[in-house]
Amino acid sequence: MTGSVSHRRADTRRNHDRILAAAAASVTAGELSFNAIAKQAGVGVGTVYRHFPTRDALVLAVYRREVAHLVEVVPGLLRAHPPEQAFRTWATEHLARYMMTKRGLASALQAASSADDGVAADAYRSMLGAASTLVEANVLAGTIRADVDPETALRGLSGLFFLDPAGDWQQSAADLTDLVWRGMSAG
Repeated sequence: MTGSVSHRRADTRRNHDRILAAAAASVTAGELSFNAIAKQAGVGVGTVYRHFPTRDALVLAVYRREVAHLVEVVPGLLRAHPPEQAFRTWATEHLARYMMTKRGLASALQAASSADDGVAADAYRSMLGAASTLVEANVLAGTIRADVDPETALRGLSGLFFLDPAGDWQQSAADLTDLVWRGMSAG
């Protein structure tokens, strides 16, 4: 019996993750249809509603998932790359995707977060922590000035919010990151 319970829990977790991934893609495209999300996730619409009984619950879960990813990816980037490349990869690949998702979520998130006022503040603190880790690594590596404020760097990257997911967003993200980098550079 324990094996079947574990299997159900694992299946439930996989469904949950697939639903959130499909919802993030849907929100980035500007729509949030439970039917479309269910189809993309390969589950029934009832499964979506069991995991997320309201639109607000789904929106907040997508938002929290995106923020958690931004924070969780930093240590791996710093292990895999020199600090400058870790910062650039975080900004151009991870933060840029988050900003595009957030833009798609903006109106839904505003309505949903009124029910949970701490969501935006918690997300900002988490992102600032991730940016601080990357800035500190680069200060230690001598690639950026010691007086760089992580909050200022994060604000400088806020232009990523305006990327067009249908356009050449990768190049635009790289250009903005390069501009911010040159402003922080030690050399």
